[in-house]
Amino acid sequence: MRLRALVGELPSGARLPSTRSLVAEHAASPLTVQRAVQRLVAEGLVETRPGAGTFVARRHERRRADHAWQSTALGPARTESGAVGTAMAATPPGAVALHSGYPLAELLPGRLVRAALVHAARTPLGLDRAPVAGLAELRAWFATDTAPPGAAAPAHPDDVVVMPGGQSALSSTFRALASPGDAIVMESPTYWGAIAAARQAGLRIVPVARDAAAPGAQDLDDVLASSGARLFYAQPHFANPTGALWDAGERAALLQVVRSRGAYLVEDDWAHDFGIDADVVPLFGEDPDGHVVHVRSLTKSVAPSVRVGAVLARGPALARIQADRTVDDLYVSGLLQVAALEVLTQPAWRAHLRWLRGALRSRRDELARQVVAHLGAEALPSLPRGGLNLWLRLPDRTDVAALVRGAREAGVVVAPGDDWFPAEAPAPHLRLNYTGAPPERFAGALAALAELVG
Repeated sequence: MRLRALVGELPSGARLPSTRSLVAEHAASPLTVQRAVQRLVAEGLVETRPGAGTFVARRHERRRADHAWQSTALGPARTESGAVGTAMAATPPGAVALHSGYPLAELLPGRLVRAALVHAARTPLGLDRAPVAGLAELRAWFATDTAPPGAAAPAHPDDVVVMPGGQSALSSTFRALASPGDAIVMESPTYWGAIAAARQAGLRIVPVARDAAAPGAQDLDDVLASSGARLFYAQPHFANPTGALWDAGERAALLQVVRSRGAYLVEDDWAHDFGIDADVVPLFGEDPDGHVVHVRSLTKSVAPSVRVGAVLARGPALARIQADRTVDDLYVSGLLQVAALEVLTQPAWRAHLRWLRGALRSRRDELARQVVAHLGAEALPSLPRGGLNLWLRLPDRTDVAALVRGAREAGVVVAPGDDWFPAEAPAPHLRLNYTGAPPERFAGALAALAELVG
C-alpha cells in the first residue's frame, strides 16, 4: 500500500527506492519486498529493468481499457449476470455456511475417493481417451442402480450416457430435446441451476406451482396444453429447495399427464443418495416408452472433485443427448470414471450410505430445532424426509435481500428464496443447508438470523 501510494506521487520513469532501502525502512524481508514489487508490476504500475532498478511505468502504458465496443459485438445476453445462484458464493473466513449445496468433507467417503483416484491413475484410462458414451462398467452400474431387473421397465447399459456432472447433463438434455424459443414447464420453486440452463438454451420457462408435495395433475395438464411445451423438468425426490417428495398417487397421475400429452419428464434425481426417512424410487423404471429422461450426479455424494453423472433415456431422445454431449465435451475424463466406479463398487460405499442417513437425520433435526426455537414453528411448514436443505417461510414483507446482506455481515451466509423461483417469488423464503457447516454452529447462526428478522 505504501509503495502504491508512492508510485502515485512520482512522475513517470522515476526510480523507486532500492530493495535494500525498502527492507530497512519497513523492517520487511527481501522476499516480502520482492513480492510487493511483483504485485505492482502485475498491476502495470511499475516496471523493472535488470541491473538498473524499479521505475514508475509510463503513464500511457496505464491507460484505461475501452471495452465499450463489445456491447455492439456481443448483442443481447442469453444468460443474466445474476444467473449463478447464491449457493455457489464463496464463504468468508470464519462464516457459517448455510447456503452451500455441497456437504462438508466429513460427510463424504474421503478415504475411498483418495484410494480410488490413486488406483485410477495407474490404469490405462488414467491417460487414454474414454469411450464417448462412458465406460461400459460404469454405464451398467448406473442402469442397475436406477432401474434394476425387478423394475417394471428395467434399464439397460445402452440407455446410459455418462456426463461430467448433473449440471452438464441438464444443459445437454434441454438443448437436445428443445429448440430456442420453445417452452419448458418447471415446478416453482425449483433448482436455480436448471432455471439458468434452460435460459442459456434459449427456452421459455413456464412455471407450475408445487405445494408441500407435487404440482397438481390438472395444473400440469393445463400448462402443457396452453404453452405447447414438450418438456417438464421436475424433482420428484427431496426437491431442491423444498425437500418435497412425490407420493405414489402423485407419481402415477403426473406421469399419465406427460404420456397423454406426448411430452418428456426430465427427472432430476439429484438427491438419490440422501434419503433420510424415505427412499428414492426413480420414475425411469416405470416408463418403458421413453417419456422419462433421468438425470443423476455423483458430485454431492462422492466428492465435488469427481464430476461424474449420467443421463438415462430411451429411443431417439438418447441419441440426441449423446450427440450434444459429444460435440460439447467429446468424452468424460476416464480417470474420473474409473475412480467413481472404484468407489461405487466397494462394499464400504453401501456402508457409508447407511452411516450418511443417520448423519443427515441428526443434522436436519438439529437445524430444524434451532429454526423453531429462534424463528417459530411457522418458519418451517414441513420437515423434509431427505435431501440437504430446509425451506423457511419468512414473515410477510421481509426484505430478503437486506436480510441476506445483514446475515453475511454477521458471519452467516444464507441463500435467498428468490433464487429458486423461475418467476416472481410469491412470498419471502430462505433455503438453509444443514450439511455445509458444523451442527454446533447452528444455534449461533439462527440467533443472528432471528435478530435480523426481528
